[in-house]
Amino acid sequence: MKRSIIISALFATLTLTACDDKPPTVVNVPAPPAPVIVPANDTVVVPVAVPGPAGPAGKTGDDGAQGKTGKSGTQGDTGFDGGQGTQGETGAQGAEGAKGDTGASGDTTVIVTPPAAPEN
Repeated sequence: MKRSIIISALFATLTLTACDDKPPTVVNVPAPPAPVIVPANDTVVVPVAVPGPAGPAGKTGDDGAQGKTGKSGTQGDTGFDGGQGTQGETGAQGAEGAKGDTGASGDTTVIVTPPAAPEN
């Protein structure tokens, strides 16, 4: 239990390092200045570090790799049926038709009488 935090931190560092495809960037850290022993009654003037001018800008990095295409979405649910529409208005009355011509007179009228029923 005493070393679980240290082991977890080491494991997390190694795990993240294993996932990186780029080479590591090496940074040189300057060594701290050597301690100076001063007698107790002397005044010590400590120099203050002043940052120098900014260095030139670095070169632009390479373009990243293209991402993968995402999965297709699922089809949506079928929509509800629409409501019934309202009835249309009554149509206008049509125009009255034209009167027909009078028929021609007939020449002869023939009357046909049915035969008499047979007697039993």
